[in-house]
Amino acid sequence: MKDEKKATRQSYGEALLELGKENENVVVLDADLAEATKTGIFAKEFTNRFFDMGISEQDMISTAAGLSTCGKIPYASTFAVFAAGRAYDQIRNSVAYPNLNVKICATHSGITVGEDGATHQMLEDIALMRTMPNMKVMSTSDDTQTKWAVKEISKIKGPVYLRLSRLNTPIIYDENQKFEFGKAIQIGEGTDACIFATGVTVSEAIKAKEELEKQNINIRVVDFHTIKPIDKEIIIKNAKETKRLISIEDHNVIGGLGSAIAEVLTEKYPAKLERMGINDCFGKSGKAEELMKYFKIDKQAIINKILEKWKEWLYGKKEKNIYYSCSNMHNIAMFYWNIFFS
Repeated sequence: MKDEKKATRQSYGEALLELGKENENVVVLDADLAEATKTGIFAKEFTNRFFDMGISEQDMISTAAGLSTCGKIPYASTFAVFAAGRAYDQIRNSVAYPNLNVKICATHSGITVGEDGATHQMLEDIALMRTMPNMKVMSTSDDTQTKWAVKEISKIKGPVYLRLSRLNTPIIYDENQKFEFGKAIQIGEGTDACIFATGVTVSEAIKAKEELEKQNINIRVVDFHTIKPIDKEIIIKNAKETKRLISIEDHNVIGGLGSAIAEVLTEKYPAKLERMGINDCFGKSGKAEELMKYFKIDKQAIINKILEKWKEWLYGKKEKNIYYSCSNMHNIAMFYWNIFFS
């Protein structure tokens, strides 16, 4: 993992420009936020293929749906809270239901939006989008992966929801990294535990992995850039190989990555999963890093969770019962000692 950092929204804008040069059918729509979503990078080069719809997210999605029926590949962008929230009806009925080729690329997701506060911190979008028929859902973790994803979804027929962030995060992968839609990436071979992560939490999980190795605790991290369709094979593989599973996400623990993994485990390979994320509440205003610490989705929170669960994982309930049995035997012994030798 490199020291260099970049927000995935910036990577999105840069990748759009390159894609626009490669494919003249790509058009971009925004809802008065081109500077923030970085679609303005595309707009400067392709003024006749960029449509600023104003503060009208529902209109933007409906227009994107119409453009897709004319052979265009529309990328519709705004903040996640407006894309998945305000325009939900249009996405459901005008895009997903007719299975149109629209790419919804939502920036400023999760609590890492920061100071904008709870009204702008979208914590339910993965849940909303992955329960929608025909919709595919992606959540990228770094610059390299995002640039791949932006181009990759242009080849996928049908609607895609791509979740992007505002926070500058470390560049994890080099340019030679191979990605495959629907296939998660395993980082490390540690068998003590497995951390399933997505988006901004992937780099936090990797940092936790590196710190824990200093304590002779060897874990692995699995990066889910695709949440729907979920990679069932890698979930089952890691459940069998580690048996100690944690998921972490900048999203409500209900309906997000953790829920998607739990559904697979319940049906295919029953195993206990500890879910880390936003515990069914709204966000708060503050700096992104401070909020990650407050909501316990940063590196230290992962380390604390691993250490907290360590004895339970090592010894289980059986060890606890043995402890209590030994304790009772000690008490009985002391009782008779006092009777006969006091």
